[in-house]
Amino acid sequence: MPFDTIGYEVAGHTATITLDRPDALNALSPHMITELRAAYAEAEADDKVWLLIVTANGRAFCTGADVKAIPGDGKVIDERPYLSTYEQWEAPQEGTPPFRTMTKPILVAINGICCGAGLDWVTTGDIVIASDRATFFDPHVSIGLVAGREVVRLARVLPRTVALRMALMGKHERMSAQRAYELGMVTEVVEHERLLERANEIADVLNSNAPLAVRGTRLAIVKGLEVPLHEAEMLAESFRERVTRTADALEGPRAFVEKRSPDWQCR
Repeated sequence: MPFDTIGYEVAGHTATITLDRPDALNALSPHMITELRAAYAEAEADDKVWLLIVTANGRAFCTGADVKAIPGDGKVIDERPYLSTYEQWEAPQEGTPPFRTMTKPILVAINGICCGAGLDWVTTGDIVIASDRATFFDPHVSIGLVAGREVVRLARVLPRTVALRMALMGKHERMSAQRAYELGMVTEVVEHERLLERANEIADVLNSNAPLAVRGTRLAIVKGLEVPLHEAEMLAESFRERVTRTADALEGPRAFVEKRSPDWQCR
């Protein structure tokens, strides 16, 4: 389907979603949020797609919610009538990928300024890399708002004191890409001009692995983080056993014995 505020392109087994409101620093409008949700659903439903890349055009990755679109009554922005859908009763997700329910991994390539709701991609993406021009901060308290789920998620990724510092300093202090790497918030810092090229290189490596095994492994980790260790181990074992019943689980050892590249069928 055509999109107005994002780009969506499939090449090989990779779908690339590009935030494309550069003049607004890729701030999230209600329409953009609707398009992002549609793009995530399209990629998850497309059997040709094994992995998603999310990146952005312009000097910002995403600067959070579009302040111009926030109503005076403080209600969460949405194109649907207020509280008419289940997600409006949940914690606001805005541009967040449906990381709890989707199976396919998301690789996030942060190209520039990333703040507010833009941080949700950092905390829910599976692999996050950043341009050497990227910076990170959370401006909520500087504009009179409580920092909500964004920093709650950050406190699960960063040391507690670092997450608190970012949340309480607001717009007055920014974290560099290098510092984010040192703290484990991103996994790699790349020269700006090579960011998308490097994202696709990583995507190609992931897509050379068995796609169902990748998804099962991702789900084991993501779901396992929400339960005690023993339950997480048992959950991971259930995913492993399911994948052993697939054709790809037979193809992998066969290709190894025959000294050839496996031909993954994703089934």
